[in-house]
Amino acid sequence: MKKQQPQISEDKILEASWELLGEEGIEKLTMRRLAHRLGIQAPSLYWYFKSKQNLYQRLANQVSKIILEEFHSEGDWKEQLTELAVTVKSVLSRYPCSTQIMMMTLPHEPDIIRFTNRMLLCVESTPLEQVQKMQVVTTLVNYVYYFVLDDEQHQRNVSAILQAKEMLPREEMICLLDSMNETDVGLFRRMFKNGLFELMGTDRAFEFGLKLILLGVDQVIKEQLE
Repeated sequence: MKKQQPQISEDKILEASWELLGEEGIEKLTMRRLAHRLGIQAPSLYWYFKSKQNLYQRLANQVSKIILEEFHSEGDWKEQLTELAVTVKSVLSRYPCSTQIMMMTLPHEPDIIRFTNRMLLCVESTPLEQVQKMQVVTTLVNYVYYFVLDDEQHQRNVSAILQAKEMLPREEMICLLDSMNETDVGLFRRMFKNGLFELMGTDRAFEFGLKLILLGVDQVIKEQLE
């Protein structure tokens, strides 16, 4: 009796892709591994996706769609950009490697285009020039991307060091810093002892960076109105 082929669809392929990305990271995502996860031959995937880049495009399109569904703000441009940044960060944090995928793709999919358009609408009411509006949303979204990437990498680093048992306990780290001279480590030592480095990757740190961007945009607008 001929073995029945597993039923697959684009949605199932995308779901399996997210699972693999979460387990092994983007570096190990291949069409062969994906096909094995789905229980099919790799060539069968090409009926749905012409290449791995095409797969990335559709994954980015899916992420963009979710962002659009969850983003709700009818306030002024500052409120809209703030809510947008928070929404993007929330969605990216839930989908493994989604930040890299968003950065590796182009706005050649319907929901990616809608997402880009919605970002631009946040600042459409401002007196900024069109090129400046694009720069605002690009700066904002790049800030969110790199904040999420940096936090994810930090968590991986900490996990790897803990597994290798190479991390210095806080007390040993303080002893090391105290053994070094003031010129070389004075400021770093004081900040470390005050727990300031523990703020890295937190919502408080994210909100402060976002505030800096919005204040900068506000200042540019004020200068244009003078």
